[in-house]
Amino acid sequence: MSINVQAYDNYKRATVETAAPGKLLLMLYDGAIKNIDNAKKAINSKDMNTAHEQIIKAQDIILELIATLNMDYAIAKNLFSLYEYLHYQLVQANLNKDIKPLDEVKGFLVELRETWEAAIKKAGSARVNPAVSLNQGLNVRG
Repeated sequence: MSINVQAYDNYKRATVETAAPGKLLLMLYDGAIKNIDNAKKAINSKDMNTAHEQIIKAQDIILELIATLNMDYAIAKNLFSLYEYLHYQLVQANLNKDIKPLDEVKGFLVELRETWEAAIKKAGSARVNPAVSLNQGLNVRG
């Protein structure tokens, strides 16, 4: 590994490790969206190995989103069901190398990202700890 690649990897790791919980959540959504876009490009280019790898990365992010839910709140249970559906759609897209479910998943992820971003901003402007608000499943007061 070259020194530049190693330095970049260290920078990326430090960025993730020091990110606020709300920012980290947005980074997860961004990563999944990017992986889906890369998978679509790979399918269109008939590069099925890359498509598979990119879809698996998106699936892993969805599983991470599921793992971080606080199931004490109703919104988390709803998100769990949605994330479970998105994961299923990604599996189907991977099995069939089909772009249609990828588009559907991306649409949901873009909408969820925008919603969380607005909630994080609202939590910040209300002087509420966004990490607590996010962990409570959008229990944000403004």
